[in-house]
Amino acid sequence: MQTSSTVSASPRAGFVQVAACLGFVVVSIDVSVVNVALDALRAAFHADITGLQWVVNAYALVFASALLLAGALGDRFGAKRVFVAGYALFTCASTGCGLAPSLAALIGWRVVQGLGAALLVPNSLSVLREAFHEPLARGRAVGWWAAGGGIALAAGPVIGGLLIAAFGWRSIFLINVPVGVIGLWMTMRHAPYSRGHAGRSLDPLGQASGALTLAALAFALTEASSLSWQNPLIWGAVLLSVASGAAFVWLQARNPAAMLPPALFANRVVSGTTLIGLIANLVFYGIVFTLSLLFQAVWHFTPERTGLAFLPMMAVLVVMNIAAGRLVHRIGARTLTMLGLLIAIAGYLSMLTALAAQSYAWLIAPMLLAGAGIALAVPTLTNALLAAVRREQSGIASGLLNAARQVGGVMGVALFGFLVRHTQPVPFMHGLAQALVVSATLLAVAAGIAWRTLEAHAGHPAPCGPGSAPLH
Repeated sequence: MQTSSTVSASPRAGFVQVAACLGFVVVSIDVSVVNVALDALRAAFHADITGLQWVVNAYALVFASALLLAGALGDRFGAKRVFVAGYALFTCASTGCGLAPSLAALIGWRVVQGLGAALLVPNSLSVLREAFHEPLARGRAVGWWAAGGGIALAAGPVIGGLLIAAFGWRSIFLINVPVGVIGLWMTMRHAPYSRGHAGRSLDPLGQASGALTLAALAFALTEASSLSWQNPLIWGAVLLSVASGAAFVWLQARNPAAMLPPALFANRVVSGTTLIGLIANLVFYGIVFTLSLLFQAVWHFTPERTGLAFLPMMAVLVVMNIAAGRLVHRIGARTLTMLGLLIAIAGYLSMLTALAAQSYAWLIAPMLLAGAGIALAVPTLTNALLAAVRREQSGIASGLLNAARQVGGVMGVALFGFLVRHTQPVPFMHGLAQALVVSATLLAVAAGIAWRTLEAHAGHPAPCGPGSAPLH
């Protein structure tokens, strides 16, 4: 029987872990890097706030909409095969973004990027599951996987600022290409073959209604910044989202081969982690977007300085992601998730004082707290999910959690973008203060959900076994 150390030390498993982490890195880096480029994109394409929101949200929306399909494809055709396809598509789309001649073309290539990202993320976790069979080693691998995203978020603004200053905004997309090529080679060479489940349904009607729900909601939230909530087009999009959402629920409840098996919703751990993941990303990515506008449009930071300004909030993600992978097995998922959310609340509320003082120096400690709290919670949610579902549902379960997180990111950018839609200093700062209060309130709700739905020791995975293995 292999021990945790021998499994972790396997060269083959090590290459797979690097490839999975790189997949998450290229997906995450395009979130943080684009925020640093907002001012450059506005100048290059004469874009308004709504246009900038679409550059961020076109990617995140397709990412969220396609995650469940990507998880189902991985379950049906094998995680390795779909993971490789995601790497190839994302790398090609990054090239398209870097060469885009207009804002519309850039947004179009961001849509393709989002599809590649969706294929990568849930299947990167499934590929890790195939490479690491021992529970403790797998928990540590998930911690490093999450840290890979943290590293991308931390390094992305700094590297992006330097690249923009030296080579222009196009370079922030082209930097993904060599990373994608390396990850693609490692996956094809070292990832173990993963057998698909031929009976896994792709549920096209469910996919279409779910995607339409998210697209209509994102359109309403984003375009409200320029059209206002009184516009009939906005209300039409909201009604379409509600109607298609109801159709999605109805179809899933009556389809024995639904892409989201009803049993998943009956599992309180799955439903709890999904809601908490949505809220965590809503407040984190919403505040990152608004702080990017603050630094560049109000405080007039250069791209390099903007990247460095985010370093405290992003760098702490790396350390806390790794710490969460180890702490969850000692103190349990419920306690660690609640602790992380409470720390984040303290961080967001502390930002109010720093912004009132108009001082970046005062923002450093609150940004550290906000980043650390979210970084403790997110990998803990992933580990809690591992112990809650069966092996054959690994792709769809991880797809559900990541879809919820991406939906949260889209909602955060859209909602908080609406609050700071006026770029004059006084109304902008008022809107940013409102966004911080909303963030703290939502995180308090998430802490209550964690208390009600997560097990005190959910971070301890069950031993691997046929049909009952913990999964990502």
